[in-house]
Amino acid sequence: MGQGETGAAGVRVPAGQPLLLRHGPARDGTRLRALFLHGLASSGAVWDGLAPYLPPDLETWTADLPWRADHVQPWSRRPERTDWIVTALERLPDPPDVVVAHSFSANQLLDLLHREAEAGNDPRERYGIRGVVLVSPFYRRSPDDFAWDSVSSMQRDFLHIMEEGLRTHSSRRITPAVRRHMAERVCERVGPYGWVRFFEHYLRTPWLRTELITVPALVVTGQDDFAAAESALLAADLPEAELRAVPGCGHYPMSEHAESFSALVGSFLRRLSDRAAPHLTEK
Repeated sequence: MGQGETGAAGVRVPAGQPLLLRHGPARDGTRLRALFLHGLASSGAVWDGLAPYLPPDLETWTADLPWRADHVQPWSRRPERTDWIVTALERLPDPPDVVVAHSFSANQLLDLLHREAEAGNDPRERYGIRGVVLVSPFYRRSPDDFAWDSVSSMQRDFLHIMEEGLRTHSSRRITPAVRRHMAERVCERVGPYGWVRFFEHYLRTPWLRTELITVPALVVTGQDDFAAAESALLAADLPEAELRAVPGCGHYPMSEHAESFSALVGSFLRRLSDRAAPHLTEK
């Protein structure tokens, strides 16, 4: 499930737009479709390790979004705001049953579900979404939970996240000093505009109408993630959510423990199938 330059219909997509890639035909006949969304300064390649372990009847798509590593500055510096997750959903040839979103994209997805719920729209009818998997989201219940030093402490945490991403993704042996330097360069690439875009979403989480977001949800966190407690709070506040913590990993459970993560997603998909109307399994 890597990166590319063509959209769902094989047409070249202009730079800055989601790049949708099909991850091969389902081996035993497609029953469900999933769209995978990466976090800030990452890419669709973050999901590559899942391929051997996902259910064989799952058709998978990834979106390389404008906040990917190689395009984050052009995205963040554009004054107009585009709902890129909606754009990604609309570019798929068929609606996804499940959207799996990591970190910043998990918060973008939550914001979309919140806005649709407030407008009285059902994401199942509007986008085909029957379930969501929120991986390592950021969430606080009250604006008072953001103290004055939240900005500086979160900047330090972001640098740690970038280091962790490099550690879990690199196929080369990198010394801690080199990895730190590389993470600092990624943070420089994100820059103040990209950082503010992220922090604005984070600051708005206390106003999410979580009680209205009734789509079934699986919240997955690494047991050692610095924001694991926030995932637990979010799962408690979503009416149809369950929480799963993956032991021995941090912010990237899908990379550090791909098999365990895929098993959680597979179980969630089976539960969705069990509760779904018959037409869901007849696509």
